[in-house]
Order: sequence, then C-alpha cells, then structure tokens
Amino acid sequence: MRILQPTDWSKPRGFSHGVVVEAPGRWIVLAGQTGGDEKGDYPPDMAGQVGTALKRIIRLLAEAGAGPEHIVRLTWYLTSRSEYEAAGSGIGAAWRETLGKNFPPSTLLYIDGLVDIRAKVEIEVTAFVP
Repeated sequence: MRILQPTDWSKPRGFSHGVVVEAPGRWIVLAGQTGGDEKGDYPPDMAGQVGTALKRIIRLLAEAGAGPEHIVRLTWYLTSRSEYEAAGSGIGAAWRETLGKNFPPSTLLYIDGLVDIRAKVEIEVTAFVP
C-alpha cells in the first residue's frame, strides 16, 4: 500500500489523503462499530467510546487475519463536534493503543444521532490484506 502525499501539500495529522493498493489480495469491510461493549454498555465520554469502537475494530480485523496496518479507509460518524474536540488527548491515546502509527484515509461526519441514543461515535472500516 502506497500513501498518496503530493510533495507540495502539507502532511495531514492523524490521517492520509489516500492510498493506492496494487496487489492481489483480500478486502475486508466492517459495519460501523460503536462505543458499546460486548454487554451493550457505553462509556459516558467520547474518548471512552472511541477507544471501545477501535478495540472492536481491531478484534474484527483479527478475526479476518488482518491488523490495523491493513486499514485503507475509516469513516467516522460523531454526534458532537464539541465533545470530539474536547476529547482529543483521550482519542489520541486510544488511537495509539489500537492503531499505533497507522493513519489511513479518514472522513469525519457530524450527525444528529445514531440508532442507539447512547452512542456518540460509529466508525466504518475498509481494509485490504495483500
């Protein structure tokens, strides 16, 4: 996988603009993962929910024989801009714990709500294993 980064563009923080994959391999597409745990409980804060969602993503990727290095796209649905911005350091810590130094292309959308009203975040993933 080659990251697309034009030399005259500033390097983005926490994501990449795009990737190119030129290899035979296997695609993995995950449904949006929320911050609810296996029992259906949600942490009260945005950073806690992001951490839980990322851990669920890593678990599903492992089920498919993949890891965070195989993620080629993330789409985030967030219910609050202010909560997301305030949770920056906690989200960064959760990212480092689960995704490490992998910064795939990402899109963040602020929406009115998710199916479970306790959910503050839902993250969709596309991965590719060569």
